[in-house]
Amino acid sequence: MTQIAVAEVLDRLADGPLPFGFSAYDGSSAGPPDAPFHVHLANERGLRYVATSPGGLGLGRAYVAGDLQVDGVPGGDPYPLLRAAADGLRLRRPSPVEAARWARGLGLGVLRPPEPPPEEHLSRLRRLAEGLRHSRQRDAEAISHHYDVSNTFYEHVLGPSMTYTCACFPTPQATLEEAQEHKYALVAGKLGLHPGMRLLDVGCGWGGMVRHAARAGVRALGVTLSRQQAEWAQARIEAEGLADLAEVRYGDYRDVTDGGFDAVSSIGLTEHIGVANYRAYFTFLQGRLRDGGRLLNHSITRPTNTARPRAGGFIDRYVFPDGELTGSGRIISTMQDVGLEVRHEENLREHYAMTLREWGANLTHHWDECVADVGIGTARVWGLYMAGSRLAFERNEIQLHQVLAVRPEPGGASGFPLRPDWTP
Repeated sequence: MTQIAVAEVLDRLADGPLPFGFSAYDGSSAGPPDAPFHVHLANERGLRYVATSPGGLGLGRAYVAGDLQVDGVPGGDPYPLLRAAADGLRLRRPSPVEAARWARGLGLGVLRPPEPPPEEHLSRLRRLAEGLRHSRQRDAEAISHHYDVSNTFYEHVLGPSMTYTCACFPTPQATLEEAQEHKYALVAGKLGLHPGMRLLDVGCGWGGMVRHAARAGVRALGVTLSRQQAEWAQARIEAEGLADLAEVRYGDYRDVTDGGFDAVSSIGLTEHIGVANYRAYFTFLQGRLRDGGRLLNHSITRPTNTARPRAGGFIDRYVFPDGELTGSGRIISTMQDVGLEVRHEENLREHYAMTLREWGANLTHHWDECVADVGIGTARVWGLYMAGSRLAFERNEIQLHQVLAVRPEPGGASGFPLRPDWTP
């Protein structure tokens, strides 16, 4: 049997020069030695991850486990390397004969899958034990996996606003905090909020929108499936003296029986709902509104309405279990089909890339504290996830849409002026 070096396989797969240096545990190397970035495959387990789960999941497993090591990037933010690879690395698909010959040359043991890193969530099949996809029990498990990491960790990454959704930068020079405050003001303006009104914020996170509304004299109710979020948010509400106007409840949005709200905001929740459940979701939200009440849906979307909605392997196993994305057209159509009148929509994808840039910088700045708080594996998950997402927004592989709608009054009146009554 003819042995083959790991770097030789990579060289043969690459269609053109490598944009980074590479070395492997067998002593082989490839790529320019003076490249600004260097990738080192530290052991056979890392190779087995890559060989048995081709694509993002295998590489993600090796990176999270520490078997795939990266030099030349700041702290826990591998964005510069991902950008260089996206711009300059082209890999071809080997023929079955080539793949078999390489497997024999590397040793057939590379085809034996290792145990996934402990940070990985269950496979889709094994999640059936937690309930059907998007059942209440399974949704609760998925939300807890992502959001009940550590409030201290999120404070380091998200910054003082504790806002884990796309910011809106009024200028390129605006800080993350200024951009998050601008986003909340934009949502409030689109919803036409003013003192004395009632707002329901579903999937409210750490209560940023709820507190923003309450500070303006709006009675605001938030609901989240993350117990840690709810406890943090309620404590902050009381600390800011807003308890007479604001409340955050721990529970499923479907348990909200209150009605007659003047406005409903859904900021970053639709991604968890499931495309098949959109009609039921928007019907429920419409039912919480009074006639003439406004709904603002803010969510990550795909550039088309025909792409497969399920997330890729790494995102599904490590970040958003059961997460689904579709195009803004699918969201708008469903809102219209349940009787809501869509009045405005806009795409903020560049803003989300900038938001992720700032979160990545925060993770790098607080890397040691984050590792001490949640462990090196989880910190790597977040660094890789945010860097990859930033790149996807920049390359128009995913988008962020805000869609504004109204529940028309029985005679058809919308309550909207002839031109927008908010500041863009």
